[in-house]
Amino acid sequence: MDSNILSIKNLNVSIGDKEILKDVTITVKSGEVHALMGPNGTGKSTLAHTVVGSVRYKVNSGELQINGKKLNDLQVYERAREGLFVAFQEPVSVQGLRFINYLRTAYSSLHPDEKLEYKKFVEEVKELLKYFGLDSSFVDRGLNEGLSGGEKKRMEALQMLILKPKFIILDEIDSGLDVDALKVVSKAISRAKENGAGIIIITHYQRILDYIKPDFVHVLINGRIAESGKGDLAKLIEERGYEYYKGGEVDAKIN
Repeated sequence: MDSNILSIKNLNVSIGDKEILKDVTITVKSGEVHALMGPNGTGKSTLAHTVVGSVRYKVNSGELQINGKKLNDLQVYERAREGLFVAFQEPVSVQGLRFINYLRTAYSSLHPDEKLEYKKFVEEVKELLKYFGLDSSFVDRGLNEGLSGGEKKRMEALQMLILKPKFIILDEIDSGLDVDALKVVSKAISRAKENGAGIIIITHYQRILDYIKPDFVHVLINGRIAESGKGDLAKLIEERGYEYYKGGEVDAKIN
């Protein structure tokens, strides 16, 4: 399996006149899970929006690359074609857009050289709906229309498995999930990792990391990476809390 690389290098981002991200650098390779942790309002969601190309976020300096190709000037759909998938805290609902049609169009765009058999595709989606504890009728519903928060998160995880992106950013996918839903979503993330995706899990808490063991953990404080380390750093963060980082950065190198 070829190794893909997502490079976030020296990223400085602002919203209006307010600087949010400051010299953020993270490198993610195929099959790696990175956890990005930190308190509310520290810039974690800003990173997800910036990587996907949301126009509200201004990149003042720094580069975003997939396999050496610069993403900075690419539109959202162009970044998706390069293999990027981002699931946000509040998945968008689109009335009248059938989920299966949306998913089929997205898949064809991401895998233009692959012949897509519609009937087989629908069967695969229905199998995954069953896997996530969702009714097969969801294929004909509007995109996220009338779904609970937990159902939306499971549908996002389903898309992640069907679309087979190179890189996945999950912005607080654990919020609003009960224990059973958290377990099945965590299993889906593990499947995506096994399939070779590089993954960034953005979260406040250790909870999801009890099911998904990250390879690397990064702590974002006031828009800066205050510390990076191997997976066991998550437990240490839970023990000492984010108050530990008040007063400046600690060693930000991965040991």
